[in-house]
Amino acid sequence: MAKNPTPSETLIAEFASYLKRKNLSSNTIIAYTLSARVFYSYFDEPSVKNLHEFIHLLEHDHLPATVNQRIHAINHFLLFLEDCRAEMYPELRKFRLPAVKIPRGSFLDYVISNEDCILLQERLKQDGQDFWYFVVRFLVTTGVRVSELTKIKVEHLTCSHLDLYSKGGKVRRIYITDSLCDEALEWCQARGKDSGFLFSTKKDRPITTRGIHCQLKHFAILYGIDPSTIYPHSFRHRFAKNFLDRCGDIALLADLLGHESVETTRIYLTRSSKEQQTLMDEIVTW
Repeated sequence: MAKNPTPSETLIAEFASYLKRKNLSSNTIIAYTLSARVFYSYFDEPSVKNLHEFIHLLEHDHLPATVNQRIHAINHFLLFLEDCRAEMYPELRKFRLPAVKIPRGSFLDYVISNEDCILLQERLKQDGQDFWYFVVRFLVTTGVRVSELTKIKVEHLTCSHLDLYSKGGKVRRIYITDSLCDEALEWCQARGKDSGFLFSTKKDRPITTRGIHCQLKHFAILYGIDPSTIYPHSFRHRFAKNFLDRCGDIALLADLLGHESVETTRIYLTRSSKEQQTLMDEIVTW
């Protein structure tokens, strides 16, 4: 005899349907509903008190960036309740959880260094891991998010860019340098690949973001690089830091990264603890 779903399971299923109607990606729906399930594993009902306690629990076990991802998901769940179940949770109308603060120093301390980034690419090339070499090359030279990386096709190499369209109709252009296009096209020709997703599985489907994350961690351990600095978004951070060091145009960088506000981009003007220590050693000689 089939077991009837619990009220929370029913609500989460309705939340998933709501997100699907909003045209969110399947990966996003999975991530958001997972956060809702994690909440219900601690509490029976959403309330202002329970939601604040939930965030305190997360802060004990996770990095601030991970906590903020959960908060973002839960805030979408609260929007769902407001749109579809307002009569059940009047206390939660217009209520949203604020993001937790991310210490700037600790954030930049977990960004891959230029030296390790070069080492990783060299070792991947030496070991014949061309697929993963180009994953890293594209991440660190374009500044794309890993979800955007999986959308790049061979056809984009001939025009040196990829246009992404937001739900508001805005266009963000991701530029690919001519040298990288030439190198990647040569790789594609050697594989006999002249169209389709650049980073695909054997069945010619885009590789998953989780697959990229796990494999990069594997190579970090294999090559003796600090695994805490090897994750897909780390290369986006490295791109941003290098771009500002070479160019200094923070408004242009904000456009390239797809940030809605330059204030979001200003994090890259700060320095990591290691960079601060190096500067101090050079400057303080008295």
